[in-house]
Amino acid sequence: SCGATQLCNCSSMGLDSIPPGLTSKITVLNLANNKIQHIRSQDLQQAVNLRALLLQSNAISSIDKDSFWSLGKLELLNLSNNNLSHLSPVWFEHLSSLQQLDLQGNLYRELGENSPFSSLRNLKSLHLGNPWFSTIRRGNFEGIALLDKLWIDAGNLSQYEPGSLKPIKKIDHMIINVRVMKVLSAIVRDLLHSVTWLDVRKTAFSIPAELQLLKVMSSAFAKKISFKEALLTDATVPEIVSILEDMPKLVEVELTDCRLLGTGQWETQIKANQSKTLRTLTVTKLSIEEFYLFTDLHAVESLLSLFTRVTVENTKVFLVPCRISQHLLSLEYLDLSANLLGDQSLQHSACEGGWPLLQTLNLSQNSLSDLEMTGKSLSHLRNLIVLDISRNNFGEIPDVCEWPENLKYLNLSSTQIPKVTTCIPPMLEVLDVSANNLREFGLQLPFLKELYLAKNQLKTLPGAALIPNLVAMSIRRNKLNSFSREEFESFKKMKLLDASENNFICSCEFLSFIQQQAGVGPMLVGWPEKYICDSPLAVRGAEVAAVHLSLMECHRSLVVSLICVLVFLVILVLVVVAYKYHAVWYLRMTWAWLQAKRKPKRAPPKDICYDAFVSYSENDSEWVENIMVRELEQACPPFRLCLHKRDFVPGKWIVDNIIDSMEKSHKTLFVLSEHFVQSEWCKYELDFSHFRLFDENNDAAILVLLEPIQSEAIPKRFCKLRKIMNTKTYLEWPLEEEKQEMFWFNLKVALKS
Repeated sequence: SCGATQLCNCSSMGLDSIPPGLTSKITVLNLANNKIQHIRSQDLQQAVNLRALLLQSNAISSIDKDSFWSLGKLELLNLSNNNLSHLSPVWFEHLSSLQQLDLQGNLYRELGENSPFSSLRNLKSLHLGNPWFSTIRRGNFEGIALLDKLWIDAGNLSQYEPGSLKPIKKIDHMIINVRVMKVLSAIVRDLLHSVTWLDVRKTAFSIPAELQLLKVMSSAFAKKISFKEALLTDATVPEIVSILEDMPKLVEVELTDCRLLGTGQWETQIKANQSKTLRTLTVTKLSIEEFYLFTDLHAVESLLSLFTRVTVENTKVFLVPCRISQHLLSLEYLDLSANLLGDQSLQHSACEGGWPLLQTLNLSQNSLSDLEMTGKSLSHLRNLIVLDISRNNFGEIPDVCEWPENLKYLNLSSTQIPKVTTCIPPMLEVLDVSANNLREFGLQLPFLKELYLAKNQLKTLPGAALIPNLVAMSIRRNKLNSFSREEFESFKKMKLLDASENNFICSCEFLSFIQQQAGVGPMLVGWPEKYICDSPLAVRGAEVAAVHLSLMECHRSLVVSLICVLVFLVILVLVVVAYKYHAVWYLRMTWAWLQAKRKPKRAPPKDICYDAFVSYSENDSEWVENIMVRELEQACPPFRLCLHKRDFVPGKWIVDNIIDSMEKSHKTLFVLSEHFVQSEWCKYELDFSHFRLFDENNDAAILVLLEPIQSEAIPKRFCKLRKIMNTKTYLEWPLEEEKQEMFWFNLKVALKS
């Protein structure tokens, strides 16, 4: 529970005693909400440097007399909500540094014959009382001279010896819960000149006769009086007002969570002298069961002229009578938030001549719905500087509105406005349009210094040219993905920016800029824990300060460009290699072979049209067409030859012509020469036929060597042709005439075989 720190949190651990092993290093020990019943002498003996000891909400019923003697440096001791049936001065004898002591919620009925606190010379805050606390005796507070706060929670206090609290010369804040009016009167009498703020709680002021006992309060020097959870009636209000108005130094009156039984029909006219000092009235959650029957408060009109600050909050106010507004001649601050004011009732409440000096007006969380009418109703308030009309349901916003001429601060947050228009006064210095449905902000406000845009739908920062004097901006919880250095630096006077809790994308440029600005630029509110960014390539929901992107994420365009260049180079290399090693030729050969494979290996006899298909180079056409064709086709019987020039089907793909002609021919006659193996024709068209013929392993091929040719001169792609020339007999055309007759004889025999 302690670790290496000086604070030990042992609360809510089910302990039934103070754990052993406490050392002098500990300065704060929290043992609240356990089951401790007894504090022994040795429990805290070693904790000599303890500053705070929290023992509230246990079951402590007994404490050894010297349990706290070693705690000379203790400043805070909380023993509230235990089972102590008595308080012993011996416990506190050595607590010379103690400043705060809480003893509320125990079982003691009195403080004893003498003061338990006489040795606590530095005590500043003391909390006493419980439902059974019934007696305060003279001498119980001896030794205490000054207190910042004294809280006596004694709803059943029935005996109070006059003078018991007089030893305390000054109490800044006195909280008293006493139901018996006589006891309250006696306490107030002892505190007439010592209390600055008197806070009376859970007291019923319902019987006018009892209030006579409080007349003594009219002489009190208190500057502030608070009534919390008090009960008031029409009969007692005039008496209380009369007492308060007579208090010579009273500045502020506060009512919180009180009930008023009545409708303002006060039985006696309030005739108190107007207070010369009372300036502030605060009413919060005043419950008036028949508030709709409440009167116009004409009875208090004469008392209002010196009030400078009035707050009536969450009290179901639906109208401030015009006469009341006109009597608030000194009013500078008015808070009517969380009430029922509507457009028409505001127009009546802010009537001509009402609130002439008003500077700050809070109308948030009312029933206003017409922004144009609201501005017009208040436009005559020449001194109004601050206007809060947030949490009303305006919805639409007009283009033109009237406003007080000196208005500097306008709060339109949570008003359901979908956009901002020129209805917004241009002289504003502070504008709050948070929690609306804004998707853009394009309003020109040359004097604006603070802009609050949180909880909207904005995707970009507002244009700096429209708000050149902006010093602080909150744009948290919008839909910003990023913002550039140029956008940010265009706000020349920006000193504070809250852009936390947005949908930032972890781009390299944004991360570099925002991390740099966190150290040297305007202060980023919420940095770094509330600046989160997402990226498909990074951890989602990562703190901007901790994200370090890869080269790919930071320079994506450059990386993509490099990849494209590399792909282009690879393709270029492949093209060069393919050209050099005749890859296209091999591909076309393969395609032709695949087509040929789907056809029968040999056409039926009835489909044979030619004795031979002649494959030759165009450079050898003179010998083929003028010598060989004439010799064979004029022979007896004549041979039928297929020549591509003469017999190919016009318009048909050349490869199909070649394959079909070969299939319709009994033999294929190849006229080989240097021109044959080097010609493009043979390379890209005729050699497709070679592939199929040689694949069939038959003797349909007849080779005629027109001129001497070495097999090594044949390109490697003609691999099967090279193989046949090395393994098969071929006919060689003789240049000598006497041998030519034998050549023709052998060729004709080969064609007939």
